[in-house]
Amino acid sequence: MIDTTWPSQAKAARIAGALYLVQMATAIFGESFVRGSLIVPGDATRTAENIIESERLFRVGIATDILTYVAVLSLVWALYVLLRPVNRNLALLAAMLRLLELATHFAATLFSLVAVNYLGGADHLKSFEPAQLHSLARVAITAQATGLNVGFVLVGLGSSVFAYLLLKSRYVPRVLAAWGIFSSLLLAAYAITFIVNPPLVSIWIPWMIPMGIYEVGLGFWLLIKGADLRAGPAGAV
Repeated sequence: MIDTTWPSQAKAARIAGALYLVQMATAIFGESFVRGSLIVPGDATRTAENIIESERLFRVGIATDILTYVAVLSLVWALYVLLRPVNRNLALLAAMLRLLELATHFAATLFSLVAVNYLGGADHLKSFEPAQLHSLARVAITAQATGLNVGFVLVGLGSSVFAYLLLKSRYVPRVLAAWGIFSSLLLAAYAITFIVNPPLVSIWIPWMIPMGIYEVGLGFWLLIKGADLRAGPAGAV
């Protein structure tokens, strides 16, 4: 009987590599270029003015977020196909955690649409003062950020399980997989700490950098080198 496990895994590894890079690029665009240029911390009025002046850009950012989630969904599928032969149950657990993350992030993105609708000048909102609408839009944006943070807990946990399976399988360099476990758990710890005590982690970028290094590094490795399937098991556990 011909073993078809390796070809499907090999293809899944290349797909996962490409998707790691795609979702990272779209996420950076939405967070840094769009929200980073329009949202002014602590200033609801200035933020509202920026969104009104650049509404199309803000909406493009929302669309980019959705593309990111679609890429992550496809990435989870590819990682499951790649790592299912290592341990089916753990691969399923990781996939479920990442799917729950996606549901959380999709729901959080709705708040961005709510924010832009508050600022759109619709007739049914004319009974509100501009300052009130600005504050409501800011509340919606904050709610989205909170939803994203809750999703980061699930990102970190799911990614750490996938990274553990990569470490166990030896499909990629062990140091890269070990870094993935560390950076994923660090992200989850940051998100949980932010929920419990926000002032302790008021600056989020340093906590995200290790995860970014891991995902970009793993993405390039899988896309260019692929997975070393000779090092791993051929059958599912």
